[in-house]
Amino acid sequence: MTLSSPLAPSKLEKLKKLTGKGRPAAEAPVRSPVRLSFLSAQRDFPLVIEATGTDLDPVAWAREQRGFIESMLRKHGGILLRNLGLNSPQDFEAFAETIEPELYGGYGDLPKKEGGRNTYRSTPYPERQMILFHNESSHLERWPRKQWFFCELPSPVGGATPIVDCREMLRRLPADLVDEFERKELLYVRTFTPGLDVSWQDFYKTDRREVVEQRLAAAGIEWRWLDEDTLQTRTRCPAVMRHPITGERVFFNQVQLHHVSCLDPEVREDLLALVGIDRLPRHVCYGDGSPISDATMAVVGEAYEACAVRFDWRQGDVVMLDNMLAAHARDPYEGPRKIVVAMGAMYDRAALQSQPGERSGTPSTDMAVSPSVVSSLAD
Repeated sequence: MTLSSPLAPSKLEKLKKLTGKGRPAAEAPVRSPVRLSFLSAQRDFPLVIEATGTDLDPVAWAREQRGFIESMLRKHGGILLRNLGLNSPQDFEAFAETIEPELYGGYGDLPKKEGGRNTYRSTPYPERQMILFHNESSHLERWPRKQWFFCELPSPVGGATPIVDCREMLRRLPADLVDEFERKELLYVRTFTPGLDVSWQDFYKTDRREVVEQRLAAAGIEWRWLDEDTLQTRTRCPAVMRHPITGERVFFNQVQLHHVSCLDPEVREDLLALVGIDRLPRHVCYGDGSPISDATMAVVGEAYEACAVRFDWRQGDVVMLDNMLAAHARDPYEGPRKIVVAMGAMYDRAALQSQPGERSGTPSTDMAVSPSVVSSLAD
């Protein structure tokens, strides 16, 4: 079988080639709706996802790219999302619900956001003081794996939400110190005193003592009533855990937030004078009851600051964290500031400890990513 030779082009076709007339228009490249980058060339934490135009539907995008978002969260530990067109707390809640349909609405440590179903206002803590680094609810029997922060209104001065990669924390801390934390664990002592910190009624969402006692007993938490309306709980928790999905070891705790040496000196003196060491609203020691030295906490604090990533909030920004891979804090600020919080994918400590396969260290397979939806990190 022979192939016929191609027909010679006609004069008209030659003319069209010379003039460009009749040439089919080249297809415009598909423009990615988002661009990926990092805040610094030295770190891949957090990943920055930024809309490239103004026509992105954030909820539709999140629905289509839920698997991609999840895989990037597991890889990087934190995602900063910008310019998505989230203009209100309601927009933000709809966006977060698309990623995690069952947002957690029963958290007692934060006040509920007005107008929201399962969102919260940020911690009502004095503006001029820093909220130290912590993993949300790591001192409790249940915690969220996913946490979101939405900037409704950035403060004019300060007010950053520093974030830390908890895998990097383990790499930076001295090995013998990590070993001590891992062996001894932590004992969190919390005292719910009327007028100091959150009340036990607000935290447990009930004013019935017997209901609180039943919940504490079911969770294996020790408790005692110091007086008619002052509840003290004692909870032993790991300081280092293995992520149940990625298998990575992480520095997962609230040791800095609870240790008395980390308080502002003036606040520390006032609290100790008012209630004494045994009735501090929050206190922590090693799991065997031995004290954690101020020198140890200084090393921990230096490591947190060495790992900390800070950025200026922009209105509409969202930070999404894997709460087990990343810790967060709050810098002092001046002026009005509104940050809205959401959380979901709740984990139960007892359930994780009863399922060794969950902590075997075998990383899960990342979900497929639609290649047309993201542009190169080099953009």
